[in-house]
Amino acid sequence: MEAQTFISHCLSFEEVIEVPHFEKRSFQINKKIFATLDVKQNKATFKLSAIDQSVFYDFNPISIQRATGAWGKQGWTIFNLTELKDEMIIDALTLSYCNVAPKKLSEKYKNQI
Repeated sequence: MEAQTFISHCLSFEEVIEVPHFEKRSFQINKKIFATLDVKQNKATFKLSAIDQSVFYDFNPISIQRATGAWGKQGWTIFNLTELKDEMIIDALTLSYCNVAPKKLSEKYKNQI
């Protein structure tokens, strides 16, 4: 997936804003980050549940990795955007949004996964 396509998908969710986060771009709802994008490395990081993190990681442990340390234990998961199918990235992005968004918003998107 190209960076601009990823950005478009992030911003397609309701009430999302883009905010710089160190050398990355972050996507937030209610001041909570649900995804970051490292354009230089073509990697995105998502906030997943422990179960979802394990499912994605087990599917492709080379292109999908747990973030190091406590971040990984909290569900932060790194996806290599150039090595995965767009559908998988969009599913992870949607799950991440739903994990952070208020319930009334997340309910609108859960059926899309």
